[in-house]
Amino acid sequence: MGNGMGLSVREMELDLKQYQLQKINELLIFVTQFNEFYKEKFRSLCLPIRTMEEFRKLPFTTKEELVQDQQLYPPFGRNHCYPETSYVRYHQTSGTSGKPLKILDTEESWNWWRDCWVEVLKSSGVTNRDRLFLAFSFGPFIGFWSAYEAAKKMGALVIPGGGQSSKERLYSMIENQATVLLCTPSYALHLAEVAEEMGIDLPSTSVRAIITAGEPGGSVPSTREQIETRWGAAVYDHAGMTEMGAYGYSCSVRNGLHINEAQFLAEIIDPETLQPVKEGERGELVLTNFSRYGYPLIRYRTRDIVLCSSAPCSCGNPYRFLPGGIIGRADDMVVVRGVNIFPSSIETVVREFIEIKEFRIVYYTEHKMNQVKVQIESEADVEWRLADRLRERIGIRIDVERVAPGSLPRFSMKAKRVIDERNHQQQVG
Repeated sequence: MGNGMGLSVREMELDLKQYQLQKINELLIFVTQFNEFYKEKFRSLCLPIRTMEEFRKLPFTTKEELVQDQQLYPPFGRNHCYPETSYVRYHQTSGTSGKPLKILDTEESWNWWRDCWVEVLKSSGVTNRDRLFLAFSFGPFIGFWSAYEAAKKMGALVIPGGGQSSKERLYSMIENQATVLLCTPSYALHLAEVAEEMGIDLPSTSVRAIITAGEPGGSVPSTREQIETRWGAAVYDHAGMTEMGAYGYSCSVRNGLHINEAQFLAEIIDPETLQPVKEGERGELVLTNFSRYGYPLIRYRTRDIVLCSSAPCSCGNPYRFLPGGIIGRADDMVVVRGVNIFPSSIETVVREFIEIKEFRIVYYTEHKMNQVKVQIESEADVEWRLADRLRERIGIRIDVERVAPGSLPRFSMKAKRVIDERNHQQQVG
C-alpha cells in the first residue's frame, strides 16, 4: 500500500481497498490449504477474490462455531494453520457471554498482536520516555499481555501491578512516577474512589494519560469526562478481542475509535438481516484479521454494536472512524416497553452525576413485561434527578434505587454491572 503522499482522498481509498483485497486473497489461499476449519467452511470457494462484493458472499464466522469446533475437536479445535508444536502462547476469552474460547498464537502471530498494540500506544502519545503502569493480574485472559510486549518494543518502562491491592497499586504508581495507566474504565474510577479515601490528589501525580480497554466506557463521553476530571489525565480508548486482535484505537480528538485498516477489514451489518447497514445507522461490527496466520478469523461477527459513518475524523487519520466507539453488544440489548436498551446508554446518563460512586442495572419481569431499574451508591439525593434524565434520554421510565455505600461490587477487570432477573432466573452478565 502506498504511503498516501501526494494522493487525493479518493486515490488513498482506492489504494487501501486494493491493498486489503490483496491481503484477503493471501489469507484465503493460505487457510484453504493449511486450516482444517476454514478448508471445510470454504470448500466451494474459487480463488482469487476479485472484488469486495465477492468477499461479502463468504459465510460469516461466529464464536458459537468456534466453541463447538473445540468441543468436537478438543482441546483447541481446528482453526490453526500450523502443527501444535509451533504455538507458544495460550489465552482464552473471558467467558462473560458463554463458554470460554481457547486461543493459541505462534511467535509470528504474537508479534503481530504486539505490533497492533504499538499502534494503540503511539496513537495515545506514548513514547520511550513514558513509564506504563499495568493495573492487571496476568492470567489466561488476553488483557494487557500484548500491551506489555508493545511497550517493551517501544523502549518504555513497564511497571506491572498484578497481584497488588488497589492501595498498593496507587502507591506504586506514585513512588515510581508512572506517566501512563492501563486499566478498564471501571477500575480507573474505582482507583479514584480509593485515592479519595486515602487523601491522594490524583491530578498532582505524574499520570498524564490513561489507556482503557475491556469496556465501552473509554468512549462514553460522560464516563471519559469523569475519569479525566478525577485523574487530571487524558483518557484514550482501545478496542480489541482475544480472538481477533487489537483492532481499534483513539486519536488526539478522543471521541471514537479508528479501525487499524492496515491489519483489519471492517464491515457493519444489520444483525437480523445480515445486510450492510446504511449511513448513520447502528449495526454489528464484522472483522477480518489479515496477518494472524496462527489463528485467522474471516468475517467474524464480533457482536459489538457501532455507528456506521463514512465521515472522516478531524484528526486527519484516513482510517475508518467509529463515532462513539463501541456503543454496546448485540447480546446485551434488551427490549423494555418497546425501547431497545444497551447498558452503555444507561451508563452514559449515570456517569453525568459525579456524586454516584457505583451503579448496577437490574432487568426483571413484572406482569409478564420486561422492566429495568438502576441501583446507585451516592451520598447525595440524586434519585429523582437521575430518573428524570433517564426518562428524557432513554425514552421510558426507569426506577432508581439508592443502596448502601459499599454494597455494590467493584471491578478490576471487565465490569459486570447487569443483573438479569427476568423469568426468576438470575444471571450475571
